[in-house]
Order: sequence, then structure tokens, then C-alpha cells
Amino acid sequence: MGIFNFSQDLGIDLGTANTLVFVKGKGVVVREPSVVAKNITTGEIEAVGSSARNMIGRTPGNISVIRPMKDGVIADYETTAIMMKYYMKQAMKKRSFLAKKPNVMICVPSGITMVEERAVIDASKQAGAKDAFPIAEPFAAAIGAGLPVWEPTGSMIVDIGGGTTEVAVISLGGVVTSESIRVAGDNMDEAIINFIRKNYSLLIGERSAESIKMDLGVARKTNSDEEMDIRGRDLLTGLPKTITITANEISTSLDDTVDAVVNAVKITLEKTPPELAADIMDRGIVLSGGGALLRNLDQVISDETKIPVFVADNPLESVAIGTGKSLDYIHHFRSSPNVSSRSLN
Repeated sequence: MGIFNFSQDLGIDLGTANTLVFVKGKGVVVREPSVVAKNITTGEIEAVGSSARNMIGRTPGNISVIRPMKDGVIADYETTAIMMKYYMKQAMKKRSFLAKKPNVMICVPSGITMVEERAVIDASKQAGAKDAFPIAEPFAAAIGAGLPVWEPTGSMIVDIGGGTTEVAVISLGGVVTSESIRVAGDNMDEAIINFIRKNYSLLIGERSAESIKMDLGVARKTNSDEEMDIRGRDLLTGLPKTITITANEISTSLDDTVDAVVNAVKITLEKTPPELAADIMDRGIVLSGGGALLRNLDQVISDETKIPVFVADNPLESVAIGTGKSLDYIHHFRSSPNVSSRSLN
């Protein structure tokens, strides 16, 4: 029997863009933006999650909208702890163990430092966790995507989140080789903003850029004539302005970010032992995370590596599902002589 009382288990995907909470036996019950609105005059929290995200670019001077996570790690410790406490309470609303502190499995980037990892654990405990266990984000994503992580075969996962892209080859319950780059969905949004500002002298906000990415985003130029109208502020006149932009223009703006992801995959493959590389050739590469939904990205990676690439069945929740399911294996992590403690982080 494991060390957890399963009725209290929580798995948390503490992401740069979104935070997801997995409850044992119920699945993902919380999926909210990692955003907090704070009154800088009084220090009080005005809103958390979706309601705070809706305030971005629309707040008066005394309210600041904060994204406490940056590049997959904690940038604002106190605000992160407050945000986590809020989401943990949301997840436990309908449960009968409200008086007891839950144990938490929480994902962290594979390239995280020991100091950054400790900050995540401490923030989890400050938020109300009895104990917190870190797990590497790509390992959690692989479990959530249904890959055979405990078998003696190579599985490759590419998890593209908001702040980091995690690439890993996994076998026998451990990460054999990995690459973590701080280039992901947020960089795509920023690239779109910069492209439109440079080419159209139009300033748009983060939310507009994200909508453009979701509606028109494509990883390579296509024959499609898709286009959409976008609104922003004309930098020359200072007045509101509407322009029409095409999918191929957005593709051009995303070239550098897509290239960085492809290069991370290639570097990881170069470091992969031959036997595991052969397994990956047979089984293919799996994409997870919000970035996996970028159209044609799977085809671009496949063309560059000559390996089949598939998108996970539920890419947005793969990490959260894997983080929750990994609670079943905590005893394995603690007892196996083949798995070091750093395999969790």
C-alpha cells in the first residue's frame, strides 16, 4: 500500500498559462488561467483565474494583473501560493475531507534548478498541502498520454506548454535524455504581437494575439486563403484601427518559435541511445500541451525528423492527468533502486 490516503490525492499542473487540478477518481476538476488580479493599494486579491484574465488590459491604475509563473517556474512566490490555495479549495469543494490537508503531486519542468523546485514545494505547502512531491513535466505528460513509461521500450514525448517546451525520451520509469527550452506558447503570442506591430504599425494585446494563434495559427505556409479581421491601436495616429491578416502571415511570424521546438526535438534524438532511437522510429513521437494544437506542427516535426508524429488524445490535460495518475506510483519511486529521487523533478 502506498503512503497516500487516495481520498485526498491531488495532482496539480502548475503551468505558466494555465493551472489544472486532478482529483483522484474524478479527473481534472479545475482548469483555470494562471492569473491573479491584485489591488496594489490595499494588497488584496481582487480576482483569480478566468475572471482575472478577463481584466488583462482593462484595469484601472490601482489594480495589477499578475501572471505569477514565468517560463514554467515561480516568478512571484506569494501570489503563486495564494493562487494555488484558491484552486485547491475549488478542487476540494465537493469532497468530505475538507478538514484534512491533501497530499499533492505537482509537475515541474525537467530543466528546473533545485532552488526553483524547492520554491514550488514550499508554495504548495503554504497553499495548504500536507506534503508535496515534484514530478518532471514530460514524464507526467507521457503518463497522461498513455505511453508505456514503465516498459523497457523508448517513448518520446514533446510537451509544449505556455512557458517551456519539454522534450524527453522515457524508458523503464525514468527519463533517459531530455531537453527543456523556455520557448513555447507565450513566445508564439509575443511573435504575433511583434509581427503585427512591425508590419502594420498596429498594437494588439496578449489576448488578441492568443485568439489569432488559435484561429489562424499554422506551423507552415499553406494554400489556404484563411484570414481574419483584428482590431488594435494604430501606432501612427493613436486611434483604433482594424486590419485583415492571413494565416500565411501568422505562419511567418511563428517560424522562429517552431524552429526552436524542432531543434529541441533533434537535439534530444541526437542524445538518445541507438536501441531507444529504434523504438521511437517504430512508435513515433507524441505531442502534448496547448502548443500541440498548432496546426501542421506534427507534420513539420515529422518531416524534419523522418519519424511519425502524433498528437495526444487530450493534449491540454495530459500533464494534469499524468500528474494525478503518478500518485499511484509514488511507492515505486520511493522503493525502486533504479529510479533516483531526481527522476521526480
